[in-house]
Amino acid sequence: MRIGGIQKYSTIDFPKKLACVLFTQGCHFRCGFCHNAELVEPKQFGNCLAEEEVFTFLEKRRKALDGVVISGGEPTLHPDLETWLRRIRDLGFATKLDTNGIHPNVLQSLIQGELLDFVAMDIKHCLQASYYDSISGISPNLESIQESVQTLLSGSVDYEFRTTLISEIHRREDMLAIAASLRGARQWTIQSFRPQKTLNPQWQNFRPWSAEAIGSLRTELAEKFPELRIRYLGFSS
Repeated sequence: MRIGGIQKYSTIDFPKKLACVLFTQGCHFRCGFCHNAELVEPKQFGNCLAEEEVFTFLEKRRKALDGVVISGGEPTLHPDLETWLRRIRDLGFATKLDTNGIHPNVLQSLIQGELLDFVAMDIKHCLQASYYDSISGISPNLESIQESVQTLLSGSVDYEFRTTLISEIHRREDMLAIAASLRGARQWTIQSFRPQKTLNPQWQNFRPWSAEAIGSLRTELAEKFPELRIRYLGFSS
């Protein structure tokens, strides 16, 4: 895999585990709010970390860390993702995948191979083309994304869905529509948009939802999800 960087310690990226995060290079989406342009735009890619450099780091952290998160970019683009996950698990780490859900076959294969302990899947908007396109910057195969949603809803691996709220993009009725498409989900995390270092500089003029608006939405949706979490700029509630 093309590893563009490592976050050596994280207490928030893998629920209930102290983990490191491996960031893969490459993504077919061009989400305007993305803050990892150096992992998305090939012209901004830095040098990749050598595979053995990564695993030397992990070997030294076997007693200090509980898990490894593979994020991006979009990790499922990489054909050797499964090989890396097997090697990481052989070191005794729990594993988590961050994905946009565009490759359901890869997700299903990893779950069936018992290579994942947790999956975080981004839900950008309502699962309708015009809405999703407004964020992703492309026209993704929504049937594939829906298939990934259903795979996680089957409950064979622990998971969370995540949606980043942007005032200019998401209306209250949009969030209710997303909630309906995730009916039966155990966990949905709603994240506050950060209007800084965005892939599309124009999105730095967009605004996060107010705390009051998010609180009202949470009250309305709380009974529908066993775990409905709100994340404000790195802090969860």
